[in-house]
Amino acid sequence: MCFGDCRYDLHLDALDNGRIRNFLKTAQADGPLLVVDSEIVRDNYLKFARALPDTRVFYAVKANPAPEILQLLADLGSCFDCASVVEIDMALATGVSPDRISFGNTIKKERDVAAAFSRGVRLFAVDCFEEVEKIERAAPGARVFCRILADGAGAEWPLSRKFGCVPEMAADVLEHAHRRGLVAYGVSFHVGSQQNNGAWDQALASAAEIFRECERRGISLAMVNLGGGFATRYLKDIPAVEAYGNSIFEALRAHFGNRIPETIIEPGRGMVGNAGVIEAEVILVSKKSQAEDEIRWVYLDIGKFGGLAETMDEAIRYPIRTAHDGEATSPCVLAGPTCDSADVMYEKNAYPLPISLSIGDKVLIEATGAYTTTYAAVAFNGFAPLASVVI
Repeated sequence: MCFGDCRYDLHLDALDNGRIRNFLKTAQADGPLLVVDSEIVRDNYLKFARALPDTRVFYAVKANPAPEILQLLADLGSCFDCASVVEIDMALATGVSPDRISFGNTIKKERDVAAAFSRGVRLFAVDCFEEVEKIERAAPGARVFCRILADGAGAEWPLSRKFGCVPEMAADVLEHAHRRGLVAYGVSFHVGSQQNNGAWDQALASAAEIFRECERRGISLAMVNLGGGFATRYLKDIPAVEAYGNSIFEALRAHFGNRIPETIIEPGRGMVGNAGVIEAEVILVSKKSQAEDEIRWVYLDIGKFGGLAETMDEAIRYPIRTAHDGEATSPCVLAGPTCDSADVMYEKNAYPLPISLSIGDKVLIEATGAYTTTYAAVAFNGFAPLASVVI
């Protein structure tokens, strides 16, 4: 399925406007530093709001919970998708009302459901009968939406079967909620992170069938949570936000006709990914043998445990800039600083870097605004968590 008119998002990265580059000229960082440009986050939010004007935006707090980002988005009118009570409290600290918060994790302790309910949160995700029963006990009368499994074809970071039930089970779960005094509110899905092929169409077809089945049982659903999956640009062009919006609206019309339900989206990566750049340092360049064609190993002061966990299985390939760009390159294995053999980012598909790159050089790792600070280890091998600043 083509994304609308197949336009692509060709803006490159946060460095293009120079704000981050200028900040780094005077930054005094003793280790890796993530810098996030708030103006790009603002621009991203407005793009989502324009592309899907009848859809509420629930920012996925887990992508980057920096207080400055949450406050900016709250002031713009965003709602928040939270995975824990801690994230709920972060969202509430911006001054938003609890009705702008969804407890979107399908795996919750019952006491955490109760804590969220006591804070005024009334919207919860479920994907099984047992989770419904927890919410009945801890959050009576709350609204629930059932997450279904979706085909993640076309996603660079496909999701597993950890979250969601098969679509055929969803109506039973929602009926179970209805019979226990909860409000069976809708259906949700996630088409996989960094999605490129229009997988919302198939997921919306499943959601529409669940709506019809629930209606046959006397239950009127109201909402479809379209989830995340909106891409940020790494090394490949991506669909523009407007193209995502066109594709989703076409699928809604195709499967729901004139009875289009309330919709929400949960952008995380697409909201903050391209707004961030990590400055890191080369701490070693070496070879494993003296052979002429032996590939170089480049070790940085950041790796999988310092915030680049999404390089696991080389799923996400970040753009990397150096002061030597434009000079001759050769393929390198890129690794982190820790005493763990798993701390290698790119080996299967070696990364081309300038031959002149040397110890002490700074490198800029782009499109790192999402899922970096939140994936960084607290003190593995004694390394400090990834430092971060929002400008």
